[in-house]
Amino acid sequence: MPTAAACGSGGDDAPKNVSAKTAALGTLTPGVIKVAVQPYAPYTSVQGGKIVGLDGDILNYAAKKLGLTVKPQVTDFAGMLAGVQSRRVDITVGGVAWTAERQKQGLFTDPPYYSPPAMAVRSGKTYKTVDDLKGLDLGTVEGYVWVKSIQSVPGATLHAYPDANGVFDDLGAGRADVGFLDPLIIIAAQKERPELKIRTEYLTPPTAAQVKAKPAYAYFQPYQTGFYLPKKATALEKAVSAQIDAMYANGEMAKLVTKYGGDPQQFLKPSADVATARRGVDRPQDWTPPSVAAQ
Repeated sequence: MPTAAACGSGGDDAPKNVSAKTAALGTLTPGVIKVAVQPYAPYTSVQGGKIVGLDGDILNYAAKKLGLTVKPQVTDFAGMLAGVQSRRVDITVGGVAWTAERQKQGLFTDPPYYSPPAMAVRSGKTYKTVDDLKGLDLGTVEGYVWVKSIQSVPGATLHAYPDANGVFDDLGAGRADVGFLDPLIIIAAQKERPELKIRTEYLTPPTAAQVKAKPAYAYFQPYQTGFYLPKKATALEKAVSAQIDAMYANGEMAKLVTKYGGDPQQFLKPSADVATARRGVDRPQDWTPPSVAAQ
């Protein structure tokens, strides 16, 4: 395991008396987990040097169980992915979608939650299916999985923004028709920015035939999120995944999703393609995604 000095991270941040079990997790600085996040409330934000929000609470819970001190670094979404892939940080969290391409360049934990396909739309407008999106101005954040999906919609124009605020600003101004963002972001914006007159709609997922014809439409289906780690961080990934699975079992994950306005039955139950996407790719053939019991 590299020492803090060898990693150039400085030993001053390292907690005293780190246990051998915690040190064996192989973080850049023993006893510290450095996490890259973007300002993306209510999933991630940093207040008083601490990460808060849904993903923040999940990571803080897991880190405490593992004896790790969480040290957040604020960047943008592209910087989050790059920080992991170059191993400048130990992990990134905050609505990061699992994709086959991303897993080639890093490691994903088991899904902390699953995200239904949500749309921010201007009041008075209704869009239900992918066909309804043809020819529209569609917005999302640069680097998000919906970029490829939007580019596959006939006649649609992609508007990619540095952050979610750009999506909401253009929706409110009428420069965009639909914004694809994580659902808790849209729900929060409805409450915090009523002057925009936007609301949340859920897209009816495309059929298997539609996805076969246009593979990028797969990202218009519910997607599995993950905490994203460097390729070499195998011990840390396994440890964090074990904590995520335990949080499903003990009710902690449902409690946190509810805290931030989500429905556990939507956020914590995988669709059928979650297992098939990862089996034999970055999970064993018999892998079962974590899930809450049906109500």
